[in-house]
Amino acid sequence: MNPKEVDTPQVSPLAGRPPDPSSLVDIPRLIASYYTARLDPSAAEQRVSFGTSGHRGSSLRGSFNEWHVLSITQAICAYRKQRGIDGPLFLGIDSHALSEPAFQSALEVLAGNDVSVQIAGDGDFTPTPAVSLAILTYNRDRASGLADGIVVTPSHNPPDDGGFKYNPPNGGPAGADVTAFVQARANELLMTNLIGLKRVPFERALHAATTHRYDYRGTYVAALSTVLDLDVVRAAGIKLGVDPLGGAGVHYWPLIAERYGLDLTITNQSVDPTFRFMDVDWDGRIRMDPSSRFAMHSLIEMRDRFDVTLACDTDHDRHGVVTKSVGLLPPNQYLAACVHYLFSQRPGWSAAAAVGKTVVSSAMIDRVAAALSRTVYEVPVGFKWFVDGLQTGRLGFVGEESAGASLLRRDGTVWTTDKDGIAVALLAAEMTARMARDPGEIYADLTRTCGDPVYERIDAPATSDQRASLARLSAGAIRSSSLAGAPITQIQTNAPGDGEPIGGLKVLSDAGWFAARPSGTEEIYKIYAESFRGRDHLREIQADARHIVAEALAGAVT
Repeated sequence: MNPKEVDTPQVSPLAGRPPDPSSLVDIPRLIASYYTARLDPSAAEQRVSFGTSGHRGSSLRGSFNEWHVLSITQAICAYRKQRGIDGPLFLGIDSHALSEPAFQSALEVLAGNDVSVQIAGDGDFTPTPAVSLAILTYNRDRASGLADGIVVTPSHNPPDDGGFKYNPPNGGPAGADVTAFVQARANELLMTNLIGLKRVPFERALHAATTHRYDYRGTYVAALSTVLDLDVVRAAGIKLGVDPLGGAGVHYWPLIAERYGLDLTITNQSVDPTFRFMDVDWDGRIRMDPSSRFAMHSLIEMRDRFDVTLACDTDHDRHGVVTKSVGLLPPNQYLAACVHYLFSQRPGWSAAAAVGKTVVSSAMIDRVAAALSRTVYEVPVGFKWFVDGLQTGRLGFVGEESAGASLLRRDGTVWTTDKDGIAVALLAAEMTARMARDPGEIYADLTRTCGDPVYERIDAPATSDQRASLARLSAGAIRSSSLAGAPITQIQTNAPGDGEPIGGLKVLSDAGWFAARPSGTEEIYKIYAESFRGRDHLREIQADARHIVAEALAGAVT
């Protein structure tokens, strides 16, 4: 465990261990429920709901079944028609058990609506960044006939979950205006028993004139050299370990190793919809989270076998990096190391290219960027806020505290506008090869000049009314003038980069900060906090955060 990573509260005694066989999801029951369970669209938890990464749920809970996918896909077809999007739709899929039936349902509707669809030529899984790259590649230099995409994935969620997200022609996660349209139209269809749905049988859809095969894997792997210097990795003889965590990139890594001549060992080639090969996460559940020291326990144990060990989540849009020096590098620390490296080693990037971060990411990123005389563009939580900046080259590197990031090509042009776990993980190998120091050592060097922060996210109880009030709070609702003994320097309810509401608030001092955001699904709010004075001071910030938020909410109610 990294000494600056604070323990997750209420950790299960099973965390970091192989799952008990009795806890594995019943795959036949899961699939059967997808087709047979009938939802109640009047129940909020069974309606279509787009969060920051599309609609997610489980057929066992009535929140992700065939009707959800049919209605969402038909709604996307309606959106495409309204916006005049008539190019191909790139359709990708991860390795969750519900992804295959959802893929089939989606293709039936797309074919029924005469949408030209590009699916993997060999029926393979498709990582999120490969779909984003395909959209951007097709749309380059086009003003009409634009492409868009769908990725069937619940990201790193547990094995019983399914997910469905839409990427418009900009190649990134759909914005709020798009998801609001799709969500409303899909729920209208659910309420009317799918009246207006256009659909053809799967075998007919699969062989329809509108269904085409696309080489996602070959296209993505061939283009990797435009974003990373893998020649230096090969020349340095960097020994890489990779665990795809049974995800969508499982067949990409061998091709990457072969094409670029890398010394790369795949430590686990298993693909199993129960994900029984995983170590369970902090709460005792299986979760394919490459940033979790519990889920990554077995890989961390291999740290001495390789120079750098890498992992990605199920749709390969999140990264995990294990180094010899520190083990699993927490996402915020790796992002800071990436900023330091990239803005020193990418002469093809504009001198004005900025660093993108979310409001809940570490202030260490700001300090590293300042040392490089680079601007920080801070946005609300959600990768969609980075899309325009990546597309135009205004943002050179962007990242989230949840281990999602992307970067420009080496010549300063757009690579992907969605998160790319593969490229960002492999960047650790390039860093190690060129600097002769792994990212953990690079970060340790940065702490000597920029400070050594401690970061943690915790939860606090909140009713639905309190959560709604928190999302609407103004800076004037904060009565305190200090945070853990230091004067408050800023109170933010809008992100300083783009001015968009952060759906909560952020309170800053020179010694640390906290941000509070309501959960969209649970009776809690989330407190993100960071201190540059150590763990005890972090606890003081967290205590003050609870008091400041409670006081502000009490004032909002009265």
